[in-house]
Amino acid sequence: MTSISAGQSRSNPRFPVLGTIAVAAGAVLTWFAWLGWDSQYQVDPATGVSSGPYEAWQVVGCAVTLLALFVGALLAGVRPVPAGAALTVAFTAAWTAHAAATDDTGLYGVGMFMLLIGLGLATTVVGAVTMELRGRWAARRRR
Repeated sequence: MTSISAGQSRSNPRFPVLGTIAVAAGAVLTWFAWLGWDSQYQVDPATGVSSGPYEAWQVVGCAVTLLALFVGALLAGVRPVPAGAALTVAFTAAWTAHAAATDDTGLYGVGMFMLLIGLGLATTVVGAVTMELRGRWAARRRR
C-alpha cells in the first residue's frame, strides 16, 4: 500500500476533493458507529430522572474518533476548511436525521444548532493547531 505525502496530495488535484468526501463519509459512519444505534433513555429508579440516550463513553469515543479522522485527513494533505466543513455538516446531518425522526418535542432544532456551532468551532481550533504544528514539524525537518 502506498502512502500519499502532503507534497504529493497538492500535485494531484483530485486528492483534496476525495479526501474531503472521505472525511464526510467518515463523520457519518462515526455517528452511526458510536451514537446511531442508541435511542433509549435511561431512568434512574431511585430518583425517576431520565438521561440519555447516549452514555458518556459513547460521546467520548465519538469525539476521539472524529478528532483522529480530522487530524489524520489534515496530515494527509486535505485542506482544513473543506475538511472541517465536511465533518461538521455531515455529522450534524446524520444526527439531525435521526433526532428529527425520534423527537416529539421539536427541540431537535436547538440541538442541531448547538452541534453545528460546536463542531464548527472545534474543527476551526483543531485545524489551526494541526496546521501550525504540521508547519513547525516541516520546518524542523528542513534544518
